Amino acid sequence: MFEFVRKHTKVMMLLMFLMIIPAFVLVGVDGFKSIKAGGDAVATVGSQKITQGEWDAAHKNEVDRLRAQMPNLDAKLLESPEARYVTLERLVREKVLTEAVQDAGINTTDARLARELQQSPTISAMRKPDGTLDIERYRQFAGSQGLTTDGFEARVRSQLSERQVEAGLLNTAFSPAALPEVSLNAFYERREVQVSRFNPADYASKVAPTDAEIEVFYQANQAMFKSPESANIEYVVLDLDAVRKSITLNEADVKTYYDQNAVRLSGKEERRASHILINAPKDMPADERKKAREKADALLAQVRKAPESFADVARKNSQDSGSAPNGGDLDFFGRGAMVKPFENAAFSMQKGDISEVVESDFGFHIIKITDAKIPKQRTFEELRPILETDLKQQQAQRKFAEVAEVFTNGVYEDSESLKSVADRLKLEIKTASNLQRKPSPGVTGVFANPKFLAAIFSADSLEKKRNTEAVEVGLNQLAAARIVQYTPATTKPLADVSTIVKAGLVAKQAAELAKKDGTEKLAAWKTAAPEQLPVAVTLSREGAQTVPAPVLDAVLQADTTTLPAWVGVDLGVQGYTVVRVNKVLPRIAPVPATAEQERKQYTQWVASAENKAYYKMLSQRFKVAIKAPRPTLNALGQQSLAE
Repeated sequence: MFEFVRKHTKVMMLLMFLMIIPAFVLVGVDGFKSIKAGGDAVATVGSQKITQGEWDAAHKNEVDRLRAQMPNLDAKLLESPEARYVTLERLVREKVLTEAVQDAGINTTDARLARELQQSPTISAMRKPDGTLDIERYRQFAGSQGLTTDGFEARVRSQLSERQVEAGLLNTAFSPAALPEVSLNAFYERREVQVSRFNPADYASKVAPTDAEIEVFYQANQAMFKSPESANIEYVVLDLDAVRKSITLNEADVKTYYDQNAVRLSGKEERRASHILINAPKDMPADERKKAREKADALLAQVRKAPESFADVARKNSQDSGSAPNGGDLDFFGRGAMVKPFENAAFSMQKGDISEVVESDFGFHIIKITDAKIPKQRTFEELRPILETDLKQQQAQRKFAEVAEVFTNGVYEDSESLKSVADRLKLEIKTASNLQRKPSPGVTGVFANPKFLAAIFSADSLEKKRNTEAVEVGLNQLAAARIVQYTPATTKPLADVSTIVKAGLVAKQAAELAKKDGTEKLAAWKTAAPEQLPVAVTLSREGAQTVPAPVLDAVLQADTTTLPAWVGVDLGVQGYTVVRVNKVLPRIAPVPATAEQERKQYTQWVASAENKAYYKMLSQRFKVAIKAPRPTLNALGQQSLAE
């Protein structure tokens, strides 16, 4: 059937077209949207539900965001069940906080939203040389998150409101002064101990496994002695760089771009200004705000009469504590560094000018321009390399979606070879050998992507040697591959791995002997302690540890009602440890600076604990139910799902 579909693609497209159009007429676009948005709920918050599709989309956005920030981040971590579950918990938390916002009637004002966006470094980087926001880049930024600009702003507004729900706890948490001291002294309490180690290496000479035992161990642990399946492949990658190389620029477009951007590309225009600020935040009562404006007007009249007195007036009257001691001097700054009203005024003035009273979210400013840096405009030929690079990048961004569709269709339509799509799009066919189903440690690039590897080792790819589908392996990056040679996983013959098998069996039996000797000694020493034990050492949770973590935990949890106390700890392949606890010692008092830092840290822990308890209460109030199973590790340390 699939061969028929491949050979009669146009016929099938026509049939599908005839089937889909009536469905749109009967159901409508909104109907299809609601169908798509439906599906089984993976979690519910009250009457709201989170679908599998919503979860998948949110995780994709999160992965794209993290990849953009940290290109070398291990892709296996991003696609693991644990990472996906964290995304689901975040979605649930957002819906719980949204319910709490609505329940409490919390609202974020337009001014608060504007201030948040102005303070965002990401948004500031999108400003043009004239200080205005590059709307096209802003749309692209929102679109990269699957949102319109209105949707992005609505999400930021929602996040700001959600922060207010938790801020009441996080910002007001406190603990009595004595409580951190009591708790931390108990946590960092010390133990004087004598540690006897029973190391497997000391028992290895006593172990002599027979051939029969080696055979049994080999048969029982064949998974340890397998050579993994592997494949030699051909693959092609479509990314912005490949699209950019295919672009030929029109000379007229380059010159137009120069005319539009010469000032910006020639260098950064800067102003040096001094200002007098009279504080008047937006939420100040109207009568007080009026008095502040009147004061600013009076100061403006004063400096207009005597411009040389500006610095002295600023020192005596400006309410900007940072600049007032310097006569209001703000040093040089470029566009995007100041709030918009201040910036607009400063860059419209010349050296020596004094502004009218300028109103911002902070209050009323009187600005004096004391210097200006206006770079010399560079010629067209000087800027040509930058102009061509910028234009090609912009055109590649716009063209990528179109080329990506050609790439996606091409690897499917000619499924027996990558050559046709590579020739059409001028892509290089690359090769890789001994590729395995799971990403190798430390690998980066396309082979760090679990979805791409899963496509390569899919049944269709393995059995029929067809091209994989086009897989999104990164931001603006698609890849497709086909298997040239496949080697299935095989268990290595015992003769080839006999040395490894014997070493593994010796280690296992030596660890068992160490444990047996250790447990026997522990039982005997509890009755009659030996005359010779290792030198006593002091253990605590502070500082570098001289014993494994399980030993430290066992020592600190030991019942010290009667001393000495004895503890035995099984460390598996690392052997066995017997510890005699002789004394309980108080913590060494920290220096005052450390103690103060610890008190602050303790208060943060209290705030975090209270916030978790508050969120748990909200979850119960709004009836949270997560239906997706939580990932766990089974007894063998392998991934499984808890039902």
